[in-house]
Amino acid sequence: MHIIPFEIINIENEGYHIVLDIELLDSKYKIVLDTGASKTVLDKHTLLNIGLKEEDFTSTDILSTGLGTNEMKSEMLDLKSISLGTWSIKNITVAVLDLSAINYAYNHMNLEPVIGVLGGDILTQYGAIINYKKKTLQLNTRRAKKQS
Repeated sequence: MHIIPFEIINIENEGYHIVLDIELLDSKYKIVLDTGASKTVLDKHTLLNIGLKEEDFTSTDILSTGLGTNEMKSEMLDLKSISLGTWSIKNITVAVLDLSAINYAYNHMNLEPVIGVLGGDILTQYGAIINYKKKTLQLNTRRAKKQS
């Protein structure tokens, strides 16, 4: 079990976001924890700006909903690893979308940009426990067995 600290950000009368530090592709970023997101998503523009190429992404026929749209075509990206504090996993596939609207809003509020959204795929598979009082996310080392 790993305990990862997080920060709670007040989003100008719109509620709160949980933001964690994440390391991927040999660099550190901020990521929003979103229990309502079914899949972990990374921002395509950020990935392209740090050196990935269009051909690194795999096109899908999946249309993503949420994030202010009902029909956003998604792509997939295979990563060798991601780390949140002392917790890490290898060989993970994440969705890739244009999250510029989120970063535009963050910039408008003088907040640090985020690389994406940590979603239910990781949270469920690794038995996430969110403790708002202690501002920690607890994740198991091993993936839980799939439920039927």
